[in-house]
Amino acid sequence: MKQLDVDQKLSRTAFADGPRLLADIGATHARFALQTAPGEYQSVRVLQCDDYTGIVPLLRSYLADHPDINLNHGALALANPVHGDYIRMTNRDWQFSTDEVRRELGLHTLLVVNDFTALAMAIPTFKPSDLMQVGGGAPAANSVIGVLGPGTGLGCSGVIPTVDGFVTLGSEGGHNNFAPADEREYAILQYAWQTWPHVSNERLISGPGMEIIYRAIARRNGRQVRDLTSQQIIAGALKDKDALCLEVLECFCAMLGGAAANLAVTLGSFGGIFIGGGIVPRMGEWFKESPFRTRFEAKGRFSSYLAEIPTYVITTPNPAFYGVATILSEHLRGRSGANTLMERVQHLHHELTPAEQRVAQLVLEQPRLVLNEPIADIARLAEVSQPTVIRFCRSLGFTGLADFKLKFASSLTGAIPVRHSQVRVSDSTHDLSAKVIDNTVSAILKFRDQLDVRALDRAIALVSKAKKVEFYAMGNSRVVGLDGQHKFFRFRIPTASYGDSHLLSLAAELLQPGDVVIAISNSGKLPELLDAVDTARAGGADVIAITTSQSPLAKKASVCLAVDHSEDSTTFLSMISRILQLLLIDILTVGISLDESNKALVLERKGSAQESPRLLISHLDS
Repeated sequence: MKQLDVDQKLSRTAFADGPRLLADIGATHARFALQTAPGEYQSVRVLQCDDYTGIVPLLRSYLADHPDINLNHGALALANPVHGDYIRMTNRDWQFSTDEVRRELGLHTLLVVNDFTALAMAIPTFKPSDLMQVGGGAPAANSVIGVLGPGTGLGCSGVIPTVDGFVTLGSEGGHNNFAPADEREYAILQYAWQTWPHVSNERLISGPGMEIIYRAIARRNGRQVRDLTSQQIIAGALKDKDALCLEVLECFCAMLGGAAANLAVTLGSFGGIFIGGGIVPRMGEWFKESPFRTRFEAKGRFSSYLAEIPTYVITTPNPAFYGVATILSEHLRGRSGANTLMERVQHLHHELTPAEQRVAQLVLEQPRLVLNEPIADIARLAEVSQPTVIRFCRSLGFTGLADFKLKFASSLTGAIPVRHSQVRVSDSTHDLSAKVIDNTVSAILKFRDQLDVRALDRAIALVSKAKKVEFYAMGNSRVVGLDGQHKFFRFRIPTASYGDSHLLSLAAELLQPGDVVIAISNSGKLPELLDAVDTARAGGADVIAITTSQSPLAKKASVCLAVDHSEDSTTFLSMISRILQLLLIDILTVGISLDESNKALVLERKGSAQESPRLLISHLDS
């Protein structure tokens, strides 16, 4: 068929906005397709990553075959962790901004997800003919699914069913330490240790890992051999019946069975364990007779637990396409069927006034600029008035620019962007409202990623066993201390809050072993607070500091719950730091409520003995 005929066929798709670009980009190969309808993938092509200097030349090479196709949306599954817009690949010298690639290719939407996240999302769509079951067991309905796949690396993920679909886990579980199960595997580990101080599952349970196992077993058996690729080892075992290659393959499958079992008990994967990647499908039916399933069930007291969990090999070609297509479809349409804002702007473009169309064009060409700039700069760049920007937002059904920005951020990335925007004197109420909210959300997300969980555990343990808890906080932090006092008192913990420098000193002198002070300060440098903490420690009390990690207060505390948000409280009234401090109080409160010894305190009974107890903590599942 001529290329023109192919392109004409592709242009007649079930999607109103044309075919969608899909890709599964691994360390070695990149697989491409154009999705023309749900479950329909055309123009599938495989390219060698080594032939290209970066992601854009790779994509352009595939798209060069379809010069007459108008593409609006694309999604890439990448063999790499994906966090935010900027991506630096670990297995290739490639780095790129997703948004810059989107603009360079002229796409309205470009999603980049981890390849095993995409594979995990594909699993619910598979038919029995797409799979080969290995061993016994049957999947339990609405249960967690585990995914494992040896290829150039070892991918790992999971699928969790929810009331309205599935949630996939972004995981790098392939980098868990390799644990040998017998003397031969220990010899292989010792061989690998000669080169790498840390040997992960991925180092051995992968294509390159199979080659390491081959060399290690050859040395163990006293044989001199030439290096073979994983493909040659599989062919040598299954076609040529070479004894060494067979031993390598059996050892590899046993290791994979052990890793799959660990994933199954970790996730509770009663929905099954699914094996993907490029290595195992090459083994065909032989894999059913390999040591994989025997090792999978060899879990001592948990052997019967694992015997109930089915294991499958994914045999359908290009399975990641199904998952990445599902992710893209949900992003574009949502579960309710709504289009993304980018699509709405594109579709309504012709209905807007000429001035509003200039704003729409700016949104389509520079979406992140529109997200982050105030109305005055947006109006200037679009060469329109500020009221025109507001009219554009209202034409799309929003109350104003702030409302539009919040929805637009979620539409573009699936989350509010983590960044700080300075409020300017010229900002409208809409803009300053959006910036205050965005700045706070950004700080909370960053704070979440930097939490010291071990410090929280120690703090919860101290408070749970405390005879008495006192909050020491002055100035802007005083309200945080009062909040903590109110919450902890509900647990029937003797609690007090002090914010006067003289009272701090008097209260601290009365403390004894078993008492706990929670000292809260933005700077951690107030002399009166530091003196009170010294007195409390001298009396045998423990101190939990909620402050910056490098402050004098942090160094004096038994436990420091760090709040390292940069906010000059000597010049400005601190706001975000107070929110983060309040969050720590909430986390401690929920943690205390979950402590076994406090279960009775979490429940509050009403007047009548017949009335049911009421949960005091809103975060708990009632």
